[in-house]
Amino acid sequence: MARTTQLRTYTVRNGLLDDWVQRWKAEIVPLRLELGFTIGGAWVDRERNQFVWLVSYEGPETFAERNAMYWASPARKAMGLDPDDYLVRTDDRTVEERY
Repeated sequence: MARTTQLRTYTVRNGLLDDWVQRWKAEIVPLRLELGFTIGGAWVDRERNQFVWLVSYEGPETFAERNAMYWASPARKAMGLDPDDYLVRTDDRTVEERY
């Protein structure tokens, strides 16, 4: 399958931005990498209380199929991490690299 990249923007609940980033780095990133995703970068927009990151996948499955595998994995379930506890809003956009 062709490489698919998503630009993800999360608006985080007040007071939880640093906690979210810590859990994302410690728990989400390692599992994403283990499952074949790549992380193109991550940024914090403190003024808007937002977390922005790039996640890509290129492999035998589609991004959607591999993402479903991520969510269904025992390791993801064992995290005990409900995004709704941290995130007010999410905006996921599939983007194409041009530079």
